[in-house]
Amino acid sequence: MRHANHLTIAADRSLYLGVLPATGWHAHATPVLLVGLSGPFAVHLAPGRVEICRSALVDQGVPHVFDPRGEQVALVYLEPDAPEALALRALLRREGGVVFEPVRRSAARQADHARLRSFDLAALLRWRLGEVPPLDARVAHSLRQLRSGSAGPWRRDDAARGVGLSASRFNHLFAQEVGVSFRSYRVWAQVRRAMTGLGPRLNLTEAALEGAFSDSSHFSRTFRQTFGMTPSSVLKPLQHVEVL
Repeated sequence: MRHANHLTIAADRSLYLGVLPATGWHAHATPVLLVGLSGPFAVHLAPGRVEICRSALVDQGVPHVFDPRGEQVALVYLEPDAPEALALRALLRREGGVVFEPVRRSAARQADHARLRSFDLAALLRWRLGEVPPLDARVAHSLRQLRSGSAGPWRRDDAARGVGLSASRFNHLFAQEVGVSFRSYRVWAQVRRAMTGLGPRLNLTEAALEGAFSDSSHFSRTFRQTFGMTPSSVLKPLQHVEVL
């Protein structure tokens, strides 16, 4: 059974459900869980490695191509301060940034669909999530501020000053704690905020304004660099956006 393409954005995670085209090469600023709901998909990894699977967990900063091969898929993006992302960090590093078949095989596709919609990763993953290592409180504060957009598109110096650190010390600490640079995550957070501003009309201009982009063309270019797809290829089949 096919479901309408659906985007859910929560405080520290988001979910896209539906049918998507193959991406170009790209790398995210957050870990992503890829799940084939109606059949297997392909993940291309450099150099020349292709894996066919039903689920994959890809760490932030890992270049890859995701080819759904026409299947209905789910993509769960976990922000760096999400408890599950913190709990999975050691595993992803140990496995070189990619874990294949992390999701339990289930004969009940509807149950998996419900677990994904409720972000119940504990019920989906093959192993129990371990202890959640602490994230530096100053970095956690900056992550929340970037996602909220309450202070506009922060510069690194502003973020550093806000937590009482020099710019160089803050930049080092942020990359150490998050796994990507402040700039990379700031761009990700802008795109994420833009998606929350799509509204029922799925208007790119409104989305660009919400994400503090200069115009819809700037948003479109950044979206393609971030996800390896054009906004229209994602948004055209999208029927519902839910912001929790």
